Amino acid sequence: MRILIVDDASFMRITLERILSSAGYEVVGHAANGIEAVEAYKKHSPDLVTMDMTMPEMDGVQAVKEIRELDPQARVIMVSAMGQEFVMKEAIAAGALDFIVKPFKPDKVLEAVRKVARNLPE
Repeated sequence: MRILIVDDASFMRITLERILSSAGYEVVGHAANGIEAVEAYKKHSPDLVTMDMTMPEMDGVQAVKEIRELDPQARVIMVSAMGQEFVMKEAIAAGALDFIVKPFKPDKVLEAVRKVARNLPE
């Protein structure tokens, strides 16, 4: 499975990439904000996107909306900091399929990815 990681903090992108790569997933790109995320989605056509909620220039919810306009089948897992769960409803309404909470627990990240991957066509 090909994954695009979107987070404004490079440390978070690296952490997620380590978790995903060690489980055998292919990270095809990184983006630091929603605008970059939309462009990277067009370029890489990933199977899955991990999308941070709070970023400069364009937040994660708006980026999900734009990506889903480009590809209604896009699969996105939202990423939020502890205590931001209330904004997840907005993200799910925008088309996100699941969410994970920072700080990352590798088992929770992989559980969310596997859950979304089960719905991928072969």
